[in-house]
Amino acid sequence: MLDTDSLIKLLAQPQKIVITTHHKPDGDAMGSSLGLYHYLIQQGHHVKVITPTDYPEFLFWLPGNGEVIIYTENVTQSAELIANADIIFCLDFNALNRINEMGELVGASSAFKVMIDHHLEPQDFDDYRYWDINACATAQLIYTFITEELHNKKFINKDVATCLYTGIMTDSASFSLPKTTSGVHRIIADLIDAGAVNWQIHELMYKNSSENRLRFLGICLTERLEVLYEYNTAIIAVPKADLEKYDVITGDTEGIVNYALSIAGIKLAAFIVERNDKVKLSLRSKGEFPANEICKKYFEGGGHRNAAGGVSTDSLEQVVNQFKLILPEYKKLLMQ
Repeated sequence: MLDTDSLIKLLAQPQKIVITTHHKPDGDAMGSSLGLYHYLIQQGHHVKVITPTDYPEFLFWLPGNGEVIIYTENVTQSAELIANADIIFCLDFNALNRINEMGELVGASSAFKVMIDHHLEPQDFDDYRYWDINACATAQLIYTFITEELHNKKFINKDVATCLYTGIMTDSASFSLPKTTSGVHRIIADLIDAGAVNWQIHELMYKNSSENRLRFLGICLTERLEVLYEYNTAIIAVPKADLEKYDVITGDTEGIVNYALSIAGIKLAAFIVERNDKVKLSLRSKGEFPANEICKKYFEGGGHRNAAGGVSTDSLEQVVNQFKLILPEYKKLLMQ
């Protein structure tokens, strides 16, 4: 493992650097990746951000987005960059299977691997780890990595600040989750002072939906929502036909599970959606309820205590039924 001093010495000279993040990147994944990108290019490094898959269009406004390489659309170029990299930064994930086919390439690369992440149970593929499960977002860790480990706060310019603000805002549900500490708010104040225009970022992220997305949301809430008050649980189950009818694209389903969790008294919410070859689950919970335990134990997934995901190859109906059958096991926790 590299220590911090060794990493600082390594970064003192221009390096060929790849930054990558998990498949179907969200606001924290892209915010932390592009925030680090804007920091590193100021140091004279040759930097490329490579995502394993596409990501939501509502993130395309982020500074530097035009430089992002999508692996599935540029396989040969991506493979060459990974193979020739001196350093690979792995952000917002801690297991190589989270970057799909890229995992084998990153694992085989002779580059130093730097993991910066806040998820549970990291896999040992990295040479340097900056990891804290108590951080509300990886973007928060990028800020403290730059300021406290590298001692380079002066390089947090407007582009860095804008990207990191976006990452922290999205992963903290607009600063509403328990891990949004006073320290996080101090970081946010620093980012605003550095040039992040907070109101503008909120508008670009949350007031920029397509008509189809709003109509799809309406169907989810009026026709697909089921509330199980006997378990303080709400489920939104979406068949593939709905995705096709409303031309749902990457990012259109993001955040819908939170509407189910917003119902008074609900402690656990599930958004279950039928994709081409599998069914995906997104769970959100309140308080001490372990959404990640359900995903890990029953749906080949995991995540944070209050925000987790999983997958199944069963039919949508089977997955919904299986989820309901699990609830009695957790009834005591759900009804507290």
